[in-house]
Amino acid sequence: MYFDDLPVGHRFDTGTRTVSEAEIIAFAHQYDPQPFHTDPEAAKNTIYGGLIASGVQTMGVALRLVLESGVWADASMGSPGLDAVRFTRPVRPGDTLRVEGEVLSSEPSKSRPDRGRARFRYEVFNQDGDLVMSWEAIQLLKRNQ
Repeated sequence: MYFDDLPVGHRFDTGTRTVSEAEIIAFAHQYDPQPFHTDPEAAKNTIYGGLIASGVQTMGVALRLVLESGVWADASMGSPGLDAVRFTRPVRPGDTLRVEGEVLSSEPSKSRPDRGRARFRYEVFNQDGDLVMSWEAIQLLKRNQ
């Protein structure tokens, strides 16, 4: 879909992806080596009571789901930034994530008629319907005119 196909209020859902213990540990060893991400035994003695995924990993999984949904993948020209990133509940091994997205605002470029700028709100849910993460992003999108 292109900028012109995504009016304010447009909503979409993604597919799902289950996060494994091995993925959580491997990601954390490389990018976020804290005991509650890397060591199941040590994680038991933290405020989380067990292993959890890095928030950065959760966002990466969520972004992948958005891209796989195809909602704007072909029209993407990148993003100048993210706002209001919140991690509301830990993601644990075996959790299955999905994303709901909504277009909050939309503005065609005044200086470049081939593109527009849309603000999206993304909410990430686990298999129980619990909100685990949310964020807003501005997406630069090609127009289909």
